[in-house]
Amino acid sequence: MKKLVVFILAVSFLFVGIGCTKSVRYTEEEIQQFPPEIQEHIRQGEVQLGMTTQQVRYAWGPPSSIKFLEPTPEGKTREEWVYSKLGIFGIRLLVFVDGKLIFASGE
Repeated sequence: MKKLVVFILAVSFLFVGIGCTKSVRYTEEEIQQFPPEIQEHIRQGEVQLGMTTQQVRYAWGPPSSIKFLEPTPEGKTREEWVYSKLGIFGIRLLVFVDGKLIFASGE
């Protein structure tokens, strides 16, 4: 019985620790070439218009899906990134033109 209680406590602490662990998507060396304002947005997990796809990945991680849209009339590439999470976070939609964030919507 004592071993069972110890096992249950150990497993409980493992799950609590996993739930509290912040996922690291970058190192400080990887973001040091960006302007200080962009570095701070990345550290805070925020995205801003004008960020590159790489900067957004550092801030939010990989999207749930990527859709490659028709190019602009000028021939610029367009991508639609969707971030979806269950619960109160909802769905966030980002649109990039030539690798720069031009549109962000969602909760």
